[in-house]
Amino acid sequence: MDKVNTLPKKQLPNKAERHKLFGSVEPGPKTKPVEKNKMADLQNTKKDFLFDLDEVGISNVKHPIMVQSNLNPTTQTSIGTFRFSSAIEKSSKGTNMSRFTEQLTLYHEAGFTADISTLKQFTKDLAERLKQRDAKIAVSFPWFYERRGPQSGLTGMNHADAEITVAYDQERGFNITVSLSVLITTLCPCSKEISEYSAHNQRGCVTMEAEIDHNFDEEKMDWKEMLLEAAESNASCRLHPVLKRPDEKMVTEHAYENPRFVEDMVRLVAADLYEMASVQKFKVVCRNEESIHMHDAIASVTYDKNVTSA
Repeated sequence: MDKVNTLPKKQLPNKAERHKLFGSVEPGPKTKPVEKNKMADLQNTKKDFLFDLDEVGISNVKHPIMVQSNLNPTTQTSIGTFRFSSAIEKSSKGTNMSRFTEQLTLYHEAGFTADISTLKQFTKDLAERLKQRDAKIAVSFPWFYERRGPQSGLTGMNHADAEITVAYDQERGFNITVSLSVLITTLCPCSKEISEYSAHNQRGCVTMEAEIDHNFDEEKMDWKEMLLEAAESNASCRLHPVLKRPDEKMVTEHAYENPRFVEDMVRLVAADLYEMASVQKFKVVCRNEESIHMHDAIASVTYDKNVTSA
């Protein structure tokens, strides 16, 4: 058996002495008040501070949320990344930042579901808490949905990146924007046309941002499923978490039968969004990670039904 050399145990100073060694000092004299009602409140100072501010608030706030869906799993937990804000007039120096997170905690304790109706009530309550005429909330989160292999029927989980933005104004009411980023497959029409056999394809990302009617009824329609179908149904083929050989044959042949440029994708998705009565205006972006180039291919289209003519 090998001989183990043991060294004498090192004697360390206690924790307080170690802190002193690395720069900690004793607390100095305290002269300022500790009671809240005696503390200076700089944020609520009222003067002419030169400019109104469009937005003041906090961002990159991560918090657990519940997500409802028409697709399995119909109820799921996720992590939301929040942004909260409101406008302030030039007569106010600032806002009370703690009230944003106080409001979030209050809703979380009641069970926070990231849906449009909840966020509408949240912004209205937040404006009242802030004593402002408006408030805005945005939450982004990964949304999971079940996908079956087209031949085998074997299931797995896909996901898309979802976002809801709700702005409330006492005079103008609510403005609601939803966004979904979906991964798809596109097969190159040019490659198919010029090659003796085969055609290159790539994974694409379609991002749809849509301003929807403030009376949108989530009980009748899931906006996430609505946008997901707009992207996937126009792609060369859908992505699947589980594919057996019969599945793979079906999806590759389907892709070959439905070639798409990025330009084709944004126009086809835009056509679907145009036909949705609840969508007032939209932007569609497609980005392909090209499989035979070092670069990506991109295309986008923006359309406002209220101002854009045919």
